[in-house]
Amino acid sequence: MAETDNEPPLVDTHFHIYTTDLPLAPNAWHKPPEDAGAERLIKLLDEHGIALGVVAAASLHGEYNDYVRDALRKYRRLRATAIVSPSISVYELERMRDDGFVGIRLMWRTLAEAPDITSPAYRRLLRRVADLGWHVHLIERADRLPAMMQEIEAAGGRMVIDHMGMPEAGKGVDDPGFRLVLDAIDRGNTWVKLSAGYRFKPPSAAMDCARQLIRRTGGERLVWASDWPFAAYENQVTYGETLAALSEWVPDAAMRLRIGGRNALELYFM
Repeated sequence: MAETDNEPPLVDTHFHIYTTDLPLAPNAWHKPPEDAGAERLIKLLDEHGIALGVVAAASLHGEYNDYVRDALRKYRRLRATAIVSPSISVYELERMRDDGFVGIRLMWRTLAEAPDITSPAYRRLLRRVADLGWHVHLIERADRLPAMMQEIEAAGGRMVIDHMGMPEAGKGVDDPGFRLVLDAIDRGNTWVKLSAGYRFKPPSAAMDCARQLIRRTGGERLVWASDWPFAAYENQVTYGETLAALSEWVPDAAMRLRIGGRNALELYFM
């Protein structure tokens, strides 16, 4: 599945890179058992014919973006999102943009109480993100999604939703959060990642959600991701299995190239 003259390059739009000696955030929900460094990632991409990739900011490390920044400077085929404080200056955001950052990540699903996205500080941050042409990369609980989506859309920013909205166990396409994701797609400024099917319970729910997303969008504004190194599922999933999942979810080859390549190129690299 490598790039040809007539096909877009494949893009993995969500993976993490870190080493076990990086500082963990106080609220880290997982401690990596082994290094998943940039060099290992690049080797993996090359082995599977993946030309480009996007590093998802790991909530495990909070606002420590240094390791990802260094990888972006070394490997220009990468882009990344960052976790930042709402007080970050526009000048620092502009420097991050020049290094290859393309958005911020709000990974609040694991928090018992989320920050107030309606606060003046977060409204300012969201406007700066939109002004930079970045996106807000998020995953959140269904009951808190409406307020988040309203503020992001009001600021003029794009949204990118992780893992098909990650429905709660047993709810699948009937999950209220998944329904909110579908509605956001209809409004035209939201993208969704087909990824992390191994995290769904039951596993068949991932196929159901993927097919529903495809029916709703015709393949537009959908992207694919591996979710490597499979935090909390290390050594239970292989990179090849995530590519196989894409083929299962999207049996049409032309649509698979759109989701696995063109859509991601337009969102992250243009």
